Amino acid sequence: MQYTNACESPTVGEPAEGAERRDARRRDKESTRRRILDAARRLFAELGYEQVTMRMIAASADANIALINRYFGSKRQLFAEVLAQQGRFPGVLDVDEAELPRRLAEYVAERLGSESDGPVLATLTRSSSSPEIHELIRDRVESAILLPLQARLSGPDARLRAGVATALIMGGGSLRQIFGPDSVGRHDHEVVVARLTAVFTACLS
Repeated sequence: MQYTNACESPTVGEPAEGAERRDARRRDKESTRRRILDAARRLFAELGYEQVTMRMIAASADANIALINRYFGSKRQLFAEVLAQQGRFPGVLDVDEAELPRRLAEYVAERLGSESDGPVLATLTRSSSSPEIHELIRDRVESAILLPLQARLSGPDARLRAGVATALIMGGGSLRQIFGPDSVGRHDHEVVVARLTAVFTACLS
């Protein structure tokens, strides 16, 4: 058998079972790391940063705290990794500038009427009051929402317009947490979208 690079070839003189054990350990490490990230993502979204403990994450991930410390270093670093793993503002901005008010309105209306929070906004809004991670939250909101939105806007004061729209988006998440899916009453979805479209149009124009 030929190997194309050093990563694929076993160590010279190493028994095949040794390589298999090493591969098994690597896969186990990757699996444990993924379980920890999944558990942390879920708990941070449900409870917010301050309410989540390393012990809770370890129990949910079926891993011990020492492994969390080894792989991530601290709860703050784990939180940063959770944010880094979550994608950019989910496809909302991938439209022409003229369509942005309507698309943003649809996104916020969907979140307001949803039975569950979106994981990204839920994590950000539930954790925003923690001073320990304030900088992480600010950087995430800026990189995921504010700056991409600003980049889509032409004309003067793009930062101001994007900032006001971002405030509405984040405020919608907070309102959803307080009042649940009845945050704007049982109005028709299109009625809510139409009103929000008018608001976003005013913000972005």
